[in-house]
Amino acid sequence: MSDSEITQLVRPLVREMAPYRSARDEFEDFEAQKIFLDANENPYDTDVNRYPDPLQRRLKKVLAKLKGVADNQILLGNGSDEVLDLIFRTFCEPGEDEVILLPPTYGMYGVLAQLNNVRTHSVPLNEDFELDLEAISAQINEKTKVIFVCSPNNPSGNAIPLWQIEALLKRFKGLVVVDEAYVDFSEQNSASSLLKIYPKLMICQTLSKAYGLAGIRLGIGFADPEIIYFFNKIKPPYNVNILTQKRALASLDASDEVELQVKELIAERKNMEKALSNLSFVKKIFPSNANFLLIRVDDADKRYKQLIENDIVVRNRSSLIGCENSLRVTIGTPQENIKFMNVCKSIDQ
Repeated sequence: MSDSEITQLVRPLVREMAPYRSARDEFEDFEAQKIFLDANENPYDTDVNRYPDPLQRRLKKVLAKLKGVADNQILLGNGSDEVLDLIFRTFCEPGEDEVILLPPTYGMYGVLAQLNNVRTHSVPLNEDFELDLEAISAQINEKTKVIFVCSPNNPSGNAIPLWQIEALLKRFKGLVVVDEAYVDFSEQNSASSLLKIYPKLMICQTLSKAYGLAGIRLGIGFADPEIIYFFNKIKPPYNVNILTQKRALASLDASDEVELQVKELIAERKNMEKALSNLSFVKKIFPSNANFLLIRVDDADKRYKQLIENDIVVRNRSSLIGCENSLRVTIGTPQENIKFMNVCKSIDQ
């Protein structure tokens, strides 16, 4: 594949526009001991009086080493939602282009499509919550720019087999986005191993889940350097603030602790699955590679209300395709999980 194939997918407006260049783009070594009179900043040190690195170079170097990619293959955003929004704004012409969604799936894909005036085609996952490759192929047309795959899938929790993702990449000439927010809890490897083979693959990850940093809002995108180049042309110049960058670096430096927490959460998930299987109101527990379980119950509205009355908050996902009478339960601490199971036993009638 030539670079021009990626370029041709990009909106003409984005291809032709000149990016905004901030003071920190023009002079990059702003951590040096110099007198900075270029960015109209307050000169008095508050630890955050200087603008952050617009390309987050230090953080990207750490992530690149951890994830086995190059620095120029990484996009960082204000949460994964900004990364996803940049995909629409870079590749999808409003009112003309289309994307394919695979429900049940993460709801923001549809919201962002609507916000960017991009038509969506929905192709439901099969009964095992895996890809229906033939149905997807039937929906692809000359206006289809992006297909969004959530793996491990939210809300079902299962990982999409890598062979299905690769089959999709072979069939589709547009951009395939694999959202791996929960990949750290999965027994299946990341689809990032396919990046070297398929330049029109993009991987989205986050520090919100396994790293416990939902509050700092840091989304991560891995893609071909040419795709990242176009994202950097249109992203806000200082989209990831200094505090977020510092907190992320500190957490990445403590990856051993994160690994221990992930192992504990996986063990707790397996224990909860076993305990839930003994309850009469639980009709099915879907396989999970995430930090949550999707369970089908006899009456989701009733059970959701009972749990709320006992100070347990779960998510009722019954309105989604394939999720009738289903509750999504996040794995908590061991103490929280014990309380949850005790409440479930008390209402099991």
